Parts: sequence; structure tokens; C-alpha cells
Amino acid sequence: MTIKNLHIPKRSDLGEKGVTVLAGDIGGTKTNLAFYQATDAGLKIVETGRYPSAEYASCVAIMQQFLSEKKCPLPDRICLGVAGPVLNGKVNLTNLSWDIDIQEVKKSMGVEAVFLLNDLESMAYGLAGLTEDDFIILHPGNENSTGNMAINAPGTGLGQAGLFWNGKNHFPFPTEGGHADFSPRTDDDIALLKYLQKEYGVVSWEKVVAGPAIVDIYRFLRDVKKMEEPEWLKEELAKESPDSAVISGAAIEQRSAICVQTMELFVRYLARESSNLVLKMKATGGLFLGGGIPPKIAPLLLQKQFMEHFMDCDRMQHLLENVPIRIIKNDKAGLIGAAWYGAYLM
Repeated sequence: MTIKNLHIPKRSDLGEKGVTVLAGDIGGTKTNLAFYQATDAGLKIVETGRYPSAEYASCVAIMQQFLSEKKCPLPDRICLGVAGPVLNGKVNLTNLSWDIDIQEVKKSMGVEAVFLLNDLESMAYGLAGLTEDDFIILHPGNENSTGNMAINAPGTGLGQAGLFWNGKNHFPFPTEGGHADFSPRTDDDIALLKYLQKEYGVVSWEKVVAGPAIVDIYRFLRDVKKMEEPEWLKEELAKESPDSAVISGAAIEQRSAICVQTMELFVRYLARESSNLVLKMKATGGLFLGGGIPPKIAPLLLQKQFMEHFMDCDRMQHLLENVPIRIIKNDKAGLIGAAWYGAYLM
């Protein structure tokens, strides 16, 4: 289920010399950068770098350090996938205290061709540069299915995007669906909702399907449901970071009942919101699970529970069962998408 018909209109407009592109994937936790040489023949990666976002004052500071330490010249173009809604060339990152303005980036970097994409839109474009080896098959569905596609991507936050199918090409578009209201079903869901309301007020899907949500679900089970927290686990949570990785790892290894229950809830919520997303977008062409979490918890997602919860919808099982589902295991998908956009769509 690779994307062979992504809308890339300027693939043959670069000439023999081509252009250089500084591509970035800027998230709440990390920033990935890469310097590319782009020609009509395709993209060639020159240098790459990875930086902890919170340790820098701005994306400009990271880009300047990258170009300096990698000894790269100023690029012809800069394209950044950013974790937040891009409005009129500006973005306030959702899970990071940065504001990014295209005009300020142009001035600070000395590069005129600068573009910002929502990070999930960038991930959608990145599907054009991936191969079958970059995916884990979660559900084969009907490989001949056509139509819209959807991406559900839990990481530091919950990103979502779609790819509209016009009968010939797929056109990526961003959404902020991760901030739509969480919809509880069971008594335990409602109890979790009330627990999270005390902390956050509005409880969106991001509050139950993202890295920090794993920790919140764990604390709910410990503090409200009074599940036992083993002493060894308490010690690991005190010294290891992030806590979500400790909890999910213990669940995969079946080392702790509270961790197993935490991840059972997390997987159910991820499956339910994935089902919601497919139905709202009528994404019969396929669903991709992206972001930092799905590849790390693939052993849990490949168990029967994910698909059981995914299929547990209102009368649309016949639609859902044919949808191919893939986990994106290449963590550079967003970076690749920024490079593709910068090279061939700007």
C-alpha cells in the first residue's frame, strides 16, 4: 500500500542542476533536519541531524547550528513540517513554546524560498518516498481498495491528516482532529474522562491517545481504580525517561498488571479514534498509523484487540473490514515529505 499517485506537479521542472533543500520535521520532542540535492531524477540526501527541540530557542537556531556543523551552504529552499496549524505563514507549535513566522525565517536565514507545512501533511507527502519495507502490515484489508486515505499519528501529541482521492491522484491535507472531544463509552471511560477533566478541563482525543496520555491513564488506574504499583516499577518510573516508554515496555513484556491494563486502554482508544477517522474521511484507500508510538508498541497493536475495537462501530463493519492498515515504521516520513514538498511543490 505505497502511494504511487501522490499529486506532485513539478517533478520535472528542476532541470539538470536542480536545487538544494533544507528539510525539517519539527516536533514537540525532537527536530530532524536534512540537506537534500533535488533534481528531476529524484532526491539525494547530503547531510542529516537530530536535535532535542526544547533545548533550543527557535527552529532558526537549530538550522543555523546544523548548517554550521555539517558545513553545508545556504540552501535554495527551506521546507519545514511543524507540529501545529499553519495559518497565513505562521504557526504556534502546539506542544512547544515556539512561534514560527515564514517572514522571520526568511530574514534570519537569508533564504527567500521558505515554506511551512503541518507535520502530518508533511508525513502524508512523505509516503511518496517510502517503500513496503517502511511499513508493518497491521491489517491487509483489500489491497485493491481505492479512495481517500487517513493518517492517525500519536506521539508527543495526536496528529491526523487525510489524502483526498480525485480518481487520479491523492492530495494530502492537514487537520487538527486530535483536538476534537474524546467520546467515552464505558463506565471506566467516563471515570477517566472525569479524572482528566480535573487536570485539563477539555478532554480531547489527544488526552487519551498520545505519549503523555499513557502516563495519565496509568495514574488513573493507580489513583482512582487503586491498581497496585509494584515497588520495582515505581523505582523505574523515578529514574527512567520517558515514563510512557517504561509503562509500554512493561506491558509488552507482561511484567505488570497495571501496565498491561494501561496499554489495553490506550490501544482501545487508538483503535476507536482510528475507526472514527476512517469513517469521517471515508478512507477506503487505507489507514496509516504514524508518529513515534505505533512502531514501538507494534507487538500490542498486532494482537487481535486492536482490530476488534477498530471494527466495533455503528453498522459500517463492511466498510472498515476492507480498509488496509499499515504502521509507518520509518521515523523520517515527515522529513522526507518536507523534502518532497520543498523540491517539487513549492
